[in-house]
Amino acid sequence: MRLASIDIGTNSTRFLVAEVENDGLSLIKSGLMTTRLGQGINHGKLLIEAMERTVEAIEAFLGEIATHNPRAIILAATSAVRDAGNKDEFLQLVLARTGLQVKVYSGEKEAAASYHGVLSGLPLVGENTVVLDVGGGSTEFIWQNEQGIRYVSLPLGAVRMTEGAYSEENMREIMATTLGKIKDQLKGNVSLVAVGGTATTLAAMSLGSVTYQPELVHGYFLTTEEIKRLLKLLLETNLEDRKKIVGLQPQRADIIPAGVTIVKNVVEGLSLAGLTVSESDILQGLILELYQELSQ
Repeated sequence: MRLASIDIGTNSTRFLVAEVENDGLSLIKSGLMTTRLGQGINHGKLLIEAMERTVEAIEAFLGEIATHNPRAIILAATSAVRDAGNKDEFLQLVLARTGLQVKVYSGEKEAAASYHGVLSGLPLVGENTVVLDVGGGSTEFIWQNEQGIRYVSLPLGAVRMTEGAYSEENMREIMATTLGKIKDQLKGNVSLVAVGGTATTLAAMSLGSVTYQPELVHGYFLTTEEIKRLLKLLLETNLEDRKKIVGLQPQRADIIPAGVTIVKNVVEGLSLAGLTVSESDILQGLILELYQELSQ
């Protein structure tokens, strides 16, 4: 069954067209635009120009998706939309322009979709694996214990931290309780899988990829020392020079230090040697969710 998903995030809007067979996914087409819907996120409302950029991206994606004739499409919005006081205005704008309804995902539902997306493309080893999803507006932690799958969503994201000028200490304080809970519940060796633009950008920078190569990024192991090295490089480089760093999208240059700071504090807080990067994420999870709905 051919299906499509659109993820409307705080920093970027992305799409995926995939074929689903026996719960396995085969990628057909994907794309990304940096739309920065969460611009001004700490003021509690979506800006008109940010909404317009995002709707234009959705319209462009729908044109590309249509050429592949999927049976159905799912549109999901995450942190920026769910936290906005004027989210209904955005949802109505998308409906008016495309005829499609956007599902607004709670932090918990977003985490679940990301977790299932990771499982679809990167089988997790052991029960002590934690999935980390650093987004523009929120960060999700997903792990499994005796009670089942656990999710925590924190108001901690690369755009939100950058625009709010949060310090590293602020970020540590926001994560402290969650990291403590993970360490308490997952006795033994914890392994970390990271998804999202911050993680994949770190991998691309580490690889020195002039052209983004998802097949190399997927499954790439980033050591804690390499994460710290890259963060030091980012912090010591001004914005214009940062945009020239190989592997870093120029549109992400302003927010990447905050995103990497979050990642660094997670690996340090969990006393890890590093993390594994996954290309499979919420886009795959959304398609699997849609597949299950249509198969009932």
